[in-house]
Amino acid sequence: MMMLMIRRRRSSKAFKFVHPRLPETGSRSSSSFFYLCERDFSGVSSDSDRKVSYRERLKNGIVDIKADEAVDLFHSMIRYRPLPNVIDFNNLFSGIAKTKQYDLVLALSKQMELNGITHDIYTFNIMINCFCRSGKISAAFSVLAKVIKLGYKPDTTTFNTLLNGLCLVGRVSEAVELVDRMVETEHMPNLITLSTLVNGLCLKGSVSEAVELIDRMVENGCQPDAFTYGPILNRICKSGKTALAMDLLKKMEGRKINLGVVHYNIVIDSLCKDGSFDNALNLFNEMETKGIKADVITYNSLIGGLCKADRWDDGAQLLRDMITRKITPDVVTFNALIDSFVKEGKLVEANELYKEMITRGIDPDTITYNSLIYGFCMENRLDEANQMLDLMVGKGCDPTVVTYGILINGFCKANRVDDGLELFRKMSLRGVVADTVTYNTLIKGFSQSGKINVAKELFQEMVSRGVPPSILTYGILLDGLCNNGEVEKALEILGKMQKSKMDLGIAIYNIILHGMCNASKVDDAWDLFCNLPIKGLKPDVRTYTIMIGGLCKKGSVSEADLLFKKMKEDEYAPDGCTYNILIRAHLRGSSLTTAVELIEDMKRCRFAADASTIIMVMDMLSSGRLDKKFLDMLS
Repeated sequence: MMMLMIRRRRSSKAFKFVHPRLPETGSRSSSSFFYLCERDFSGVSSDSDRKVSYRERLKNGIVDIKADEAVDLFHSMIRYRPLPNVIDFNNLFSGIAKTKQYDLVLALSKQMELNGITHDIYTFNIMINCFCRSGKISAAFSVLAKVIKLGYKPDTTTFNTLLNGLCLVGRVSEAVELVDRMVETEHMPNLITLSTLVNGLCLKGSVSEAVELIDRMVENGCQPDAFTYGPILNRICKSGKTALAMDLLKKMEGRKINLGVVHYNIVIDSLCKDGSFDNALNLFNEMETKGIKADVITYNSLIGGLCKADRWDDGAQLLRDMITRKITPDVVTFNALIDSFVKEGKLVEANELYKEMITRGIDPDTITYNSLIYGFCMENRLDEANQMLDLMVGKGCDPTVVTYGILINGFCKANRVDDGLELFRKMSLRGVVADTVTYNTLIKGFSQSGKINVAKELFQEMVSRGVPPSILTYGILLDGLCNNGEVEKALEILGKMQKSKMDLGIAIYNIILHGMCNASKVDDAWDLFCNLPIKGLKPDVRTYTIMIGGLCKKGSVSEADLLFKKMKEDEYAPDGCTYNILIRAHLRGSSLTTAVELIEDMKRCRFAADASTIIMVMDMLSSGRLDKKFLDMLS
């Protein structure tokens, strides 16, 4: 019946195991380990060896064995008389392989063979596994060819190991072919075979094929287990198809699969990421009802999701619930809540949580400190933020470029740009490399504080140090130059950007147009505006608003009205800023009728008068140029 599960069949009479593609070398050992293995193998075991025999050392376990320890144990086994049997060596190699020292296993297996100890099928399986785990699939198939040549019969474990190797490197179609060969040679695929194939299909994104394979397994009397379903459930959730994952969970229950907290955690986490918190909580309660106890991962998914949705109070309640249930929260739990409280402006509560995690012996990490430093900066408590940075360093937690960036940004927003620059220099001395975001923050800070020369120097430093300026960097610099009266320099940089074939969006041209209009270069701005379609760019609402403002500033209100009309004809909906600019222009020009029409139109579009418009109207009211009813119309 198992043969029905395999998609393709072959009728080849001669069984060939050597893989058709063998571009890799077939070497089964790494020369880098031979210096460890070349020892004097003459003589018998010493007194010290007898005191603690190799059998005792193997029996006591070789978990996390180091390379030197493994080599010493191997040599003591080689010196022992009579020589240990192959089973003992297999136990050693298996233990080393579990520590992922695959090249060492292959080197020692070579030495074992040179010392006259014959490999058995288990040794070969270990070697095949080591090659597969190292990504050397062709070498693994070369070992299989040797197995057959020496007269050994590969077993199901041999095939499963090769299957896993093929799946790990994404060669799933070849893995399916190998299963076909297994069936042809009467090696019945087992649950491990099919689970491995399902996992490989999922890694490649072929979830539907994996589900079909499981369905065929069930039809042919092979009951999959929870391990088989795990990769499918995980892949479905990662692709955002949470509803399908819920259906699969129900199907697993219907097939009497022994579900565990891991499976529920996968779906609960996915529901939280989708924002389906009610469904996530319902599944959480359902899991508890079925006797499956939630763990810290379950709670972290729920608390993290709720906090991101600004439901920090619900997240805090879940923290209390998990403590009541004696489920120990970890740094991830506290980080989610601290970050949420900080963003809600509840720095006191965030700080209390920080103290609570310290009391519980949970070490804060970079994320914890970043959140708290951000909170202090938001409240302009920069000296305390700086102290938190020093505390972080003192606790042995290394600040990242993000940590420094948060505090530098805080200094710049508080117009303490020199302090920001000083911290930036300290950051470099501590070996933290500045990124584009850090430079952007400083360039913007110095530009806005009127120190445009420092901003230009930082830009040059950025380029010279190989930190690539982004389009945002150029936008910040151009805006700074324009706002500091250096429009010509901004135009020069724009020209260089155009020649470099950089992909310039309308936002860059909006900055230049705004700068030109503010510098009373409205005619030049108009020429640039008219040439935008030639450059393959479409103006947006901001572009039209800038030009309307420029024309109004020049006194060409009638031309501004025409552009406003064209803007609406081209289906660009004016915003509140557009309306207010025109209303003020008409009020200054005593075109009260047009101003009234614009106000009524603005109110229909649900925009309101801004502060500048209100102040102008109040001034005109006080001087008697407007009737009081005009103010009522604006409200």
